[in-house]
Amino acid sequence: MPARTVVSLPPYVQRPYEVFVNGVLQSEGTDFQVVGSSLMFERSFAPAPRLAFWRWIFILTIGLVVGGYEPHDTIDVVYSRDGRRSVASLKPPAEAGRTLPAGRDGGSANSRSSRSPS
Repeated sequence: MPARTVVSLPPYVQRPYEVFVNGVLQSEGTDFQVVGSSLMFERSFAPAPRLAFWRWIFILTIGLVVGGYEPHDTIDVVYSRDGRRSVASLKPPAEAGRTLPAGRDGGSANSRSSRSPS
């Protein structure tokens, strides 16, 4: 059964906007649907893993990143605000309860604050 993921847009993101998943432009209606102030995808996403205690120790003491790369998905929304283009990076849901089976109504997920290009 395909999974459905719902991610909330921050309130300051207004149309028109572009949605990118892992750097690839997505098409509304084909890759995602807009439901209210949320984006609904007919797929699941892998959230970014948390770094373990010992990885942080190596990074902070000798600047060495130990361990392999754990694949994860990124969702970026490019929008205009006050005449400037900005990017809102949204976090895919981390809990299994946030990714819903197809056919169910979704809730919202967390989002990080936007970052503006300098």
